[in-house]
Amino acid sequence: MDPIVIVGGDAAGMSAASKFKRERPEREVVVFEKGEYVSYAACGMPYYVKGAVESLEDLLTVTPEQFIEERGIDLQLHHEVVDIDPDAREVAVEGPDGHVTQSYDQLLVATGAHAVVPPFEGMDLDGVFTMHSLPEAEAVRDYLAAEEPDAVSVVGGGYVGIEMAEAFDEHGVTVHLFEMLPHVMAPFGETVAEAVEDHLRERGVDLHLNTAVERFVGDEAVTGVDVGDRVVDVDLALVGVGVAPNTDLAEAAGVDLGETGAVATDAYGRTNVDGVFAAGDVAEARNVVTGDPDHVPLALTANRAGRAIGQTMAGDETPVGDIAGSAVVKAFDLTAARTGVIDEERASDAGFDPVSVTITAASRAHYYPGAEDITITMFGDRESGRLLGATMVGREGVAKRIDTVAAALHEGATVEDLSYYDLAYAPPYSPVWDPVLTAAKVLAGKLD
Repeated sequence: MDPIVIVGGDAAGMSAASKFKRERPEREVVVFEKGEYVSYAACGMPYYVKGAVESLEDLLTVTPEQFIEERGIDLQLHHEVVDIDPDAREVAVEGPDGHVTQSYDQLLVATGAHAVVPPFEGMDLDGVFTMHSLPEAEAVRDYLAAEEPDAVSVVGGGYVGIEMAEAFDEHGVTVHLFEMLPHVMAPFGETVAEAVEDHLRERGVDLHLNTAVERFVGDEAVTGVDVGDRVVDVDLALVGVGVAPNTDLAEAAGVDLGETGAVATDAYGRTNVDGVFAAGDVAEARNVVTGDPDHVPLALTANRAGRAIGQTMAGDETPVGDIAGSAVVKAFDLTAARTGVIDEERASDAGFDPVSVTITAASRAHYYPGAEDITITMFGDRESGRLLGATMVGREGVAKRIDTVAAALHEGATVEDLSYYDLAYAPPYSPVWDPVLTAAKVLAGKLD
């Protein structure tokens, strides 16, 4: 029997390979990875640049040698799959030794995503970076060490932009953050965005909101950011304006894309092409609140889907699972988090009548030292009372509280259901009425 073939060796690909091999150790699994790294923690790259993570190798979850020697996976680095022939069930591969073909029994496309490169003039200047791979993170840190810049620019106020602003600040440089929208962190809502913006300013970050970058200035190396009416002097620029799925390979093989632009899949990760699956940042998933296809390229989504597909390929049909879009971001001393549907227009388009409340409550019992405010905005559906989502921001206790809301979303809970959850209480960790319960109580009252 032909082997299982996997295209792409990061979270989804290696999770699928490992799970399949555990279930069917007698079967051959071949993974083609065009780069030199597999199974690495991309989310840790800003902290490597910051210096909190000392070595690039610290970001490797499992080494290539471990996959090959301990798990028995035929992992082929520096091999790029350039074509898929679904009729012949084979892939064409370009490697160090030239062109080869590999037949497959079942195929997983886990080609991930790439950093969006905007059409700015000057993107090719020295000192202008995107960051979506370990070599890119290494290049940024090396440039910081070698050039010792006085000022840097971060273009984009999303996850990467906020985390990189903190990373650069650690190096004692002036940080300019450019965002073309009125607020940073738009998917987290205005309340969270304004809190994060105030904190960034407190920490010395120079925010340029409602500001579109036109080009980077410089001869050989970047010396400034042109925003139309002025040029801001910088010695390094990091562009983090989002990612896009790597769908070209799949699309050329006849695989359908979904409405989000990522690969369309069913509940088990199957595409429309027989024997071909897709998972990770290249693929869509089903939103647990709306039931519609969604594309949220985050680590857990990729790992879960890969593991499930590996099990399905081995003969045990396993759904990849719905997603709630849960996310958490560290912004210096603040933590911002979100889950579910927190955009009223999106909720309305999905058939809901959204209602929201915003509350601020203490992270600990009022008499216990060190309590910090947590601000929560929670959303529910007026007609059904169903919980739709929440966003929150604070200095402590945010990261795990968002998980309570995410769990409730996966259970299809109402807001009133959530208000009666039996959550753990002790004065150093929470008031008797946890802030999540308080938000749910207030929202339930408004829905009534």
